[in-house]
Amino acid sequence: MPIRHYRWMSSRSAARAARDTGSAVRTAPAADAPSPKSPAPATSVAVTESADTAEPNTATAQDAANQIAAAEAPAPHAEFAVASAADPLRSTKIVAMAPLRGSLESLIRQNEKTNADNLERIENDADLQARIANGQLVRVPESSGLAVNPSLPDDRRYCRPWTARFLADLSRAHAAQFHHALEVSSAVRTVEYQKHLMRTNGNAAPAEGDIASPHLTGAAVDIAKKGLTRSELYWMRDRLNTLQAEGKIDVEEEFRQSCFHITVYKSYIGAGPVHKFPHTTAVPVDSTDSSAEPAGDPAPGV
Repeated sequence: MPIRHYRWMSSRSAARAARDTGSAVRTAPAADAPSPKSPAPATSVAVTESADTAEPNTATAQDAANQIAAAEAPAPHAEFAVASAADPLRSTKIVAMAPLRGSLESLIRQNEKTNADNLERIENDADLQARIANGQLVRVPESSGLAVNPSLPDDRRYCRPWTARFLADLSRAHAAQFHHALEVSSAVRTVEYQKHLMRTNGNAAPAEGDIASPHLTGAAVDIAKKGLTRSELYWMRDRLNTLQAEGKIDVEEEFRQSCFHITVYKSYIGAGPVHKFPHTTAVPVDSTDSSAEPAGDPAPGV
């Protein structure tokens, strides 16, 4: 190739290389700049010591603050749960429980424990009036949360002082949960009346002996189950079963008379209204659901 032509080609190649290099310099992105096809990386809220003066991305910081606030916010009904914990009468736990059926052993135990408490059986109306007069028996504590069956005679609306305390605690707790009253269907009885009851009610307990009705001491009461919803029955069983396990009461459900028969012992005094429930498995229960009596043989009457 002639030298002149070679020089012309070399200068042309050099010019083209210079032009390409300049274009590359102009169009190449900076190393820390985001690609126009990729979103910019999120700015961290945390600022390192080497960048104390750097300002975090405002939107990202606000999002993080919102997430923290949401995590710290109380769960739904948390306020009610705290209130319930502070007020033990407002127990919201309802646990499905089978009926608290009675037994011959339970009736024997009730007689043994009332004998240990030195409680004599009340013989007749004169004996009853004397015990009311000297304060051994007190009136059932009727209130907005506790009613007495209207058919119960006035002089049968009495019980032992610790039994009255139990009724006040139980009815207050029940009213706080369900907003209506329990009903006492039976309280103190006399031996004379129990003998009459045995002639008219084949389910009645004896008036004498080792399995005599604890009503004769004034320590026992019956709470009607009629009208209680299923959730109320579960609630009652749970609470009464706990007190029975603590040795404060003995309880059995009756089905012919549809009631909770409860004998309260002197040891209940001082127990107070606070009772922890040993059950941990709660089940959803409709508080408006009505409940029929379960099928099965009736428990021994008292």
